[in-house]
Parts: sequence; structure tokens; C-alpha cells
Amino acid sequence: MEANKPKLNFPEFPLSIRQTSSGEEIFDIIRKQFVALTPEEWVRQHCIHFLISVYPKELIAVEGSLKVNGMKKRFDILVYDKQLKPFLIVECKRTDVEISQKTIDQALAYNHSLNADNILLTNGINHYIIKKEDNQFVFSDSLPILK
Repeated sequence: MEANKPKLNFPEFPLSIRQTSSGEEIFDIIRKQFVALTPEEWVRQHCIHFLISVYPKELIAVEGSLKVNGMKKRFDILVYDKQLKPFLIVECKRTDVEISQKTIDQALAYNHSLNADNILLTNGINHYIIKKEDNQFVFSDSLPILK
């Protein structure tokens, strides 16, 4: 763990962090580039590394565009299924942001455009998985399995 960075409820992974004139950057293995190391990015990168231990890296997208109520938004992480349809949308928050109904509503609004059957909400400490069952979303104890 890096000094001054919060310990997260994710497995540790090898970090590639560098200091630049504009601040710290961390290497994103999905986007294949260094990105600004914000508190939310710290959580996102840990989540990405966890997700690639569960799902094929090639099926994971980061910070893609979508339209929500006519406004341009960006999802944090999206896992596609083997048919390349949205499977799991992930909303990451910084560690000091509580996962609340507002967070759930944000993910559901994004999912209105994406139509994934699964949602993961995380602030790096607490993780919530929501799955679509019988046309409604319910909390789950486990990540969905790709078929």
C-alpha cells in the first residue's frame, strides 16, 4: 500500500505509480496509459485489478460515454458478456463517499442506457452487488458468473 493512500477492501496488486509535474499518475491496464491518481481513481484501479481476476480483461471497458436524459455521462467500469452486451456496470466512489440511495439511483440511470443485468457499487471499503431478477433489481452476495 502506498503511504497516504487509504487501504481498500480489495486484494493488493502491483502498482505502477509515477510522479509528474502535474501530480501523481497510476497506470491503467485497460486504457494502457497513465491517468491522474485521484481518490476515485485509486478505488477504480483496485476494482479493475480485482475484476480481471474474475472476468477476461478484454471484456472490460473504463470511462466510456453514454447519454442519460440527453446529457453526456461517463461510466466508471463496464464488463461485457461473451456476446459483447453490457453485463456488469461498476460505479466507483472515493473512500469518503458513502454508498447511498443517490449512488444506486446514479447507477440505475446509467444502466437505463446500458441495460446490464448486474451492478457493482463500491467506495473501495464497502461493495454492493445488485442483480436483475424477475425484472427488478435485488441485492446479491456474489458477483455474477459469465456464461
